[in-house]
Amino acid sequence: MRGRFVTLEGGEGAGKSTQSHLLATALEARGLRVVLTREPGGSEGAEAVRTLLMHGDQGRWSARAETLLFAAARTDHVEKLIEPALAAGAWVVCDRFVDSTRAYQGASGIDDADILALHAFGSHGLLPDRTMLLALSPKCGLERATERDGADADRFVARDAAFHDRVATAFDAIAAREPARVRRIPAGGGPGQVASAIWTELRDLLP
Repeated sequence: MRGRFVTLEGGEGAGKSTQSHLLATALEARGLRVVLTREPGGSEGAEAVRTLLMHGDQGRWSARAETLLFAAARTDHVEKLIEPALAAGAWVVCDRFVDSTRAYQGASGIDDADILALHAFGSHGLLPDRTMLLALSPKCGLERATERDGADADRFVARDAAFHDRVATAFDAIAAREPARVRRIPAGGGPGQVASAIWTELRDLLP
């Protein structure tokens, strides 16, 4: 039986990494085999591209170049890790996926249809069975991320407030268009409260 693919999305500081780990642990406790991964990254090639994307000055890549790099990293990730794991019956829990490209590069002016066309070519249009959008105000999320990262903030965290507002708007638009797949989870509470809300929105997929 093919496994399930679950992604966690949202802006900076929303708690995606924390909730990804909590969800993977909860699924394993239920006796499921789980692969926990992230984007950009997750495979050797994609991790190499991650270094190129996340570090350096703001002008290192244009929006088009970023979009192509994210698509290339995702193709390798899907081919080398995600698809084989799903085919083997594992549940894949991924911290970010194509919706992040749609939101972040969309906030930089790239058309959503172009991003999805690249995804269709590079990753055969693979979409998660369920996406948890961790909803948190950009201001609160950036405060959390700044406290977490300090001087080590990546190229995206370091962008201005207007950019992060556009990202939040883009995520909300995706959730509104695709409610069967994308579930909006209020992320302002404690980790346990957020994890419980995620579990509720995943219960219908559980064996």
